[in-house]
Amino acid sequence: MLTEFLYLMKAELMITIIIFILLFLKLGSKEMKAENMLNFINVLLVINLAAGFFNIPTGNLFGDMFRTNELFTLEKNFLNFGTLIISLQSYDWLKNHKHVPEFYILLLSTLLGMFFMISSSNLLMFYLGLELSTIPLAALCNFDLHQRRSSEAAFKMIMSSAFSSGLLLFGISLLYGSTGTLDFHELTLQLNDNSLQIFSLILLIAGFGFKISAVPFHLWTADVYEGSPVAVTSYLSVVSKGAILFVIVSVFYNVFTPVANSWYNMIFLISVATMIIGNLFALRQQNMKRFLAFSSIAQVGFILVGLTAQSTEGSSSVIYFILIYIFSNLGAFGVISVVSAITGKETMDDYRGFYKTNPLLTWVLAISLFSLAGIPPLAGFFGKFFLLFAGAGKGNYSLIVIAALNMVVSLYYYLKVIKAMFMDANENPIEKIHSHWQPKIAMGICVGGILITGIASGAYNYIHSLLK
Repeated sequence: MLTEFLYLMKAELMITIIIFILLFLKLGSKEMKAENMLNFINVLLVINLAAGFFNIPTGNLFGDMFRTNELFTLEKNFLNFGTLIISLQSYDWLKNHKHVPEFYILLLSTLLGMFFMISSSNLLMFYLGLELSTIPLAALCNFDLHQRRSSEAAFKMIMSSAFSSGLLLFGISLLYGSTGTLDFHELTLQLNDNSLQIFSLILLIAGFGFKISAVPFHLWTADVYEGSPVAVTSYLSVVSKGAILFVIVSVFYNVFTPVANSWYNMIFLISVATMIIGNLFALRQQNMKRFLAFSSIAQVGFILVGLTAQSTEGSSSVIYFILIYIFSNLGAFGVISVVSAITGKETMDDYRGFYKTNPLLTWVLAISLFSLAGIPPLAGFFGKFFLLFAGAGKGNYSLIVIAALNMVVSLYYYLKVIKAMFMDANENPIEKIHSHWQPKIAMGICVGGILITGIASGAYNYIHSLLK
């Protein structure tokens, strides 16, 4: 029994062990230098990532409240990979911070909660994982301790999370009241599309919508992204959002199939509103973190197009796009993180003439933005192609047309940044950036992923095979 427990919860136990190691280091009599601490932690994160690809477990625990299989392990590896990239990119910021162990303890605690969410087969287990992944994030948002806007971001994060968690819990309560169970398998058998269950489904979608910044539940996003440290903004945009989207795919496709027509109509409307509002607000942003905040909102709208497919192709395209999104978004955030840590500059005007002083960083940011825009032959093009192709399989051609038009709009504001870097003149451009080798490695991995993942079809085929 103990052996089975250790085997099935391997991913969660690895994260827990790293957290305890960091606690012991923090409580030790001799404190490590920040640079040595960061190097040690990144080695642990590499080991954690590598361990996820060996001896992949399948089974369930705790009376079937916790389950794992090859697909869930792959999703957790995606999140481990994103966390490692963010850690490498944050070196120049964290090396001057006094609370490096605390940062990683909070970060890995949220990751542990996300793992429990992904593996949950019971709404109670899911909610516990959600709270564990959310509460430490508010503290992380306030990790720029000397900046008032960071405290403001943390406060807004707490308030929005509390409200969305309340909606989710209310929806779960109504669902339990109408079905008498919280187990995913039993819920599927008890759902009959009555009015109380539809209302509980609306509350659940609203709660999920807050977590992924879908319109009209997105109002907290830009302020929290701007006020948080860039590393935390990256984590919120990629890892946190990716985890919730993994859960949405699993829950909607496997649990709420008896009410598929109802949630399809809601997701359809939310997808359209999210794409349009995200793109329109991204057009007028000057702060780079706010710009990528609304960009990420628009990207969620495209992801929801794939979700509406209600097919294996739909779920495959969503999971595949999240992998591409990790490469593309973290490539862009990597440049912004390095520039912000070394120069403190974060506005779009600051990047005018950036190519003259930092050509390599400029190309990293340009390739990442082109991928987010869906320009071939970069990975973002194939990711969006599969999303739209899956949506078209459902026959919702009006949604495909709206998504295609929004892709054109998104290209305009991504090109605005690229034009500023390559073509606009600036009397005082950002000076030559000399960053540590770790952020360079992280950005290189992101660019490599963007260039290779789309052309090499093996990733999508593998994901698709796990869902058959």
